[in-house]
Amino acid sequence: MAITVNLYYTGKDGAARAFAEEMEASGTADRIRAEEGNVGYRYFQPLDDPETVMLIDSWADQAALDAHHASPMMAVIAELRDTYDLHMRVERFVTDDAGVPDHDAAFIRR
Repeated sequence: MAITVNLYYTGKDGAARAFAEEMEASGTADRIRAEEGNVGYRYFQPLDDPETVMLIDSWADQAALDAHHASPMMAVIAELRDTYDLHMRVERFVTDDAGVPDHDAAFIRR
């Protein structure tokens, strides 16, 4: 059962994008991707909101996410969020281990 968290970072004057770019350029995002249990860690920007960046952050299970939250990476992230004066909104999802039902799969083009 994987856990995926969508984090929406919002700021002013391009601060959210600058935050995501610094996370990538500094290697912080890569260090998080290398943590045990990380399944995915990618930034995206909504087309209709240039002041928001969304992070899709996925972990193998709650224990992996808890270990990440207890890691030194969280202090780095918190400092950067403060530097860029970002505010957050969060959505949390748990993977459906049964997969995509056949009646929904019919709408997926592969």
